[in-house]
Amino acid sequence: MTAVGAVAALLAALLLIGGGAYRLTVRGGPAQPLAGPSGSPSVDQGDGKGPGGGPGTYDPNAGIRAGEARVWLRDNQAEVPGSGVSQYGPWRVGDTVVGAIPSGLTGYAVADGQEKWKLPLQTPLCGVPPAPSAQGKLVVGVKESTSETSRCTHLQQVDLATGKAGWKIPLPPESDRDTTTQFELAISGDTVVVARPALMSGFSVTDGHKLFGTSSPNGCYPSAFAGGSRLIGIRRCPDPNDVRAPGQEMVEELDPATGGARWSYKFAPDWTVGRVLSVDPLVIAAHHKDKKTWNLTAFAADGTVRSQSTPSFGVSGRCNGWGNASGFQECYAAAADADTLYIGAGKPGTTLDTEATDQVVAVDLNTGKERWRTTEQPKGRTMWPLAVEDGRVLTYVTPGNNEAGAVVSLAAADGASQPFLQSPAAARGAQGVFYSHGIRISWAGGRLFLLNGRVNSPEPRKASRAILSFGK
Repeated sequence: MTAVGAVAALLAALLLIGGGAYRLTVRGGPAQPLAGPSGSPSVDQGDGKGPGGGPGTYDPNAGIRAGEARVWLRDNQAEVPGSGVSQYGPWRVGDTVVGAIPSGLTGYAVADGQEKWKLPLQTPLCGVPPAPSAQGKLVVGVKESTSETSRCTHLQQVDLATGKAGWKIPLPPESDRDTTTQFELAISGDTVVVARPALMSGFSVTDGHKLFGTSSPNGCYPSAFAGGSRLIGIRRCPDPNDVRAPGQEMVEELDPATGGARWSYKFAPDWTVGRVLSVDPLVIAAHHKDKKTWNLTAFAADGTVRSQSTPSFGVSGRCNGWGNASGFQECYAAAADADTLYIGAGKPGTTLDTEATDQVVAVDLNTGKERWRTTEQPKGRTMWPLAVEDGRVLTYVTPGNNEAGAVVSLAAADGASQPFLQSPAAARGAQGVFYSHGIRISWAGGRLFLLNGRVNSPEPRKASRAILSFGK
């Protein structure tokens, strides 16, 4: 039996003995036990802000049972503006996981969440990539001053393993209109690409030297990028004969070293590229504002279309781009293997943004058709596919009215479920304040990391939860 199988079997037995387990089924398939609540009724399951005595008295592991995964939780300790600030990450490098707010970055120990390092920034962040380089180097955009209206002018390299600042360079302007207060960044190989309105630049992550600048083939202007094992560019192509026409959007794969296109594909007019759900294989979600519909397009390695389909299910606007035109890799509820996309889904809503993603749907990338879907979770619980490992789809199930969060394992072939990680019942309160519309998630090395997308200053008797983790 594999290590994963042994853990799953042990947890299944413990959960059934502890009571309160519920069942997850696949359409047409057999029911399987799923991790459910197992804490004692005497355990405080409040709002995650502590049982009356201040945040220091709250223990997310109170009443933990054998086989459950121990949780660590850290609060924001930095003073921030009254309305709060955005938080970015989490990025794991070795035994360190990193979060960032505009004033700086903080590294925490993966095992217990203890602070390892802190890197204040002289001027605020104004752009971060979804992931660092393979060497653990992150390149961020920073502003010229601390003024709220200041522009993004510089790039700053940071070593996430040590918290040390590396090179810092001013961004050379591509034109006299090259001014912005926000960068879109992506890293692929040793290249960091910077996008701003109608402009792009590529730089070496290692030493910051410029690799390429803006190009506008056939009048198509760069707007965003997705990074990772491949560099994917998104361009807008105005109608040369009618400036009032909607134009088209184009997706292309770029050579990270030169910025040259390896292939390109234009979507039909009026379609907006919303999200890059997977880079390899490449899967794009696009939507049509007027028709209020969305689609999935899967591409082969050479840029030809494998499939294009209009799903019968709904997804979060964070996964099709509806209502959010930035962060093209900010869907945290999708994972893919060579032939299948697994995505958190629900019943279509009145708009293209569906909050109740209480199922996982598997979509065949060769045909665009559904392969299977799980049954709906109990009210209040949602499912977020994290990764595909060893033929299993590891999926975060958010806390519900009486259940703490868990990670379950779905068989890639048919969706059959097994318990994988169960957090203690007392952690439900803290997990519940990681709101789904802003949460940022990472699964790395057998651990789940939840990062609140917005944090506030610390206050007496009130905590601003920043990051939570549980796992092996």
